[in-house]
Amino acid sequence: MLFFPDSIEIFTSAGLTLWYREPMRVPFVIEYDAMVVQKDSTERLSDLNCFWLATDPEVPGGSPLTRIQERNGAFANASTLQLYYMGYGGNWNSTTRFRRYNGKPQPPLIKEYTDSAHLLRPNHWYQIRIEATRERTRYFIDDELLVDYVDDKPLLYGWFGFRTTWSHCLLKHFRKVAQATP
Repeated sequence: MLFFPDSIEIFTSAGLTLWYREPMRVPFVIEYDAMVVQKDSTERLSDLNCFWLATDPEVPGGSPLTRIQERNGAFANASTLQLYYMGYGGNWNSTTRFRRYNGKPQPPLIKEYTDSAHLLRPNHWYQIRIEATRERTRYFIDDELLVDYVDDKPLLYGWFGFRTTWSHCLLKHFRKVAQATP
């Protein structure tokens, strides 16, 4: 992983979650630009993913960072967390999925795209925007609303994590802003 003044370059041969250190409380907006780099056919085009409002229900204060060594980067080990998850171009760039994890294995699939318009393009800068309020969470990519989820038991507090597996990614212009409830 390489850090620059306003960007990060990630090379990973396994699962990796890059956590934002500070917890967030709704309402807020997260915005960032991201690219999955594919210089040639040896670089995998997959997994521009993120978690938000993530907490560990088994840890006082809920920090998902407390048991980070136990999870050791394995995606399956995130199922013990409570969070919202967007997997853009996952499964070797064959699916884009939204789930709400509830601390138990096999969280339900809430939204799924498999068409090429909703899968990764190599070397494209995506503009990502996540909005979270007390009653809903929304995910935009390149100004297209992919998820508008109203939660009957909303997550109101937690951490943000950028998630990828076996890939080369660039992230820049990350910002989180508090937003007044409409």
